[in-house]
Amino acid sequence: MYNENRCHTGKMNHNCGQKGGRFGRHHHGRFAYHAHEMFGKGFRRVPANIEESDENYIIHLFAPALEKEFLKVTTKDDVLSISYTPNEEQEATQKFSRREYSNGAFERAFALNGKVLTENISAKYADGILKITLPKNPETNVPAKDIAVN
Repeated sequence: MYNENRCHTGKMNHNCGQKGGRFGRHHHGRFAYHAHEMFGKGFRRVPANIEESDENYIIHLFAPALEKEFLKVTTKDDVLSISYTPNEEQEATQKFSRREYSNGAFERAFALNGKVLTENISAKYADGILKITLPKNPETNVPAKDIAVN
């Protein structure tokens, strides 16, 4: 699975994450590209791992020191969106002599490609990891089949 703004070539490519194919491709289109260019400077990048089992996809989003009430996980139009918008008042009152990380706002989006039963998605935040369990849709997740070569 692949969820990144850049394809394996390292260059921006609008064909990355096209609808269809495997789960987890980045929801990426013209607006998403321009929104990243315009608004991306205020958002931070949070890394994610996507685990796959026979029954589920599990997204492990590494985002330590967050407050749960400011996390938002939604699905719309077959896209899973994860965002965090912290309390701005608290950020404004804190003074740092050195700051190497920030608990600032972020947003991630994952195209589900019809591979997930959206009504059964669950999320849990513990120990700095947001774990989102996405049950596979058995109708669209067909196991691989070996084909004999004659």
